[in-house]
Amino acid sequence: MTGLAALMASPALPVGVGSAFAAASPTTGARPKGPRLRPGDTIGLIEPASRSDEAFDITLVEEAIIAMGLKPMRGQHVLNEFGYLAGQDKDRAADLTAMFADKDVRAIFAVRGGWGSARLLPFVDWDVVRANPKFVLGYSDITALHMAIAAKGGAITLHGPNASSAWGKASLESFRPIAFDGATLFYKNPVTNDDRLVQRRWRTQTLTPGKAQGHLLGGNLTVLTALAGTPYLPSFDGAILFLEDVDEAEYRIDRMLTQLGQAGVFKNLAGVVFGQCTSCVASNGSTSPFTLSDILRQHLASLGVPAYQGAWFGHISDQFTLPVGARAEIDADAGTLRLLEAAVV
Repeated sequence: MTGLAALMASPALPVGVGSAFAAASPTTGARPKGPRLRPGDTIGLIEPASRSDEAFDITLVEEAIIAMGLKPMRGQHVLNEFGYLAGQDKDRAADLTAMFADKDVRAIFAVRGGWGSARLLPFVDWDVVRANPKFVLGYSDITALHMAIAAKGGAITLHGPNASSAWGKASLESFRPIAFDGATLFYKNPVTNDDRLVQRRWRTQTLTPGKAQGHLLGGNLTVLTALAGTPYLPSFDGAILFLEDVDEAEYRIDRMLTQLGQAGVFKNLAGVVFGQCTSCVASNGSTSPFTLSDILRQHLASLGVPAYQGAWFGHISDQFTLPVGARAEIDADAGTLRLLEAAVV
């Protein structure tokens, strides 16, 4: 057995786990945990945001899940259409609630992001979500689900590839140990061989040195900022905030960080990790007087907490899977994260 098939069949790692039903706490970050995945488990597929272009897109997703040794199950409203959304808000919310309620569904994968997850939040049955701990997987617009589940006391979720992502070897090497084995991973950007005297790609930059511990909270900067002032943004006290974005000019990054700071999100952070900001330049070709690093230093240096940029997650072909709500340690000098607890039981 070779390649991705061998990776998916690798044995579980010996790691410690905690209680599946620990009470959620905004102070300590303790969150309920869903079950780890096992071969043959059923995965619920939902489209909480933008719609897929054609049925074959879902077929490819299902084939990828089967290749992981799992069994996909479509939500009732997958492939619905409502403008640029994957169906009406109440229908997309009903699929999410149904997947949490279904005892045969072990975890929930979002097919894709785009826009629309925030629109369904008022229609979700949060009592059902709390009563049935299991993880949701996805990134980008799925940040709205990660944040709302955290705010409403649901289980630890996984910020990682969407179900329709490419699922290269590197993504699987991060996802599988967390979801199947309950591993506590150490995250360090890959070392590349790009024929240069020193490595240039996937480098991290220290913004504020130091180490700190806290629970991981974050996701897409634009989506997270749009939740400010709503009941779907959790407390960030004691958190390690992680952020990424795509197609945002420097001044818009500046504007969003300004808003989060003035909304009090940065007030009691333990640390900050900024991932990849893909194509984050002005669309008209003009040059910004401030670089992204300038903007991040302006907003984060004064916080006095460890912070670094360039971590390997965001709108890129492969990325880390980060457990939203799990405790971790940041080392801003080394540009690393280390999980301090398992994300599943």
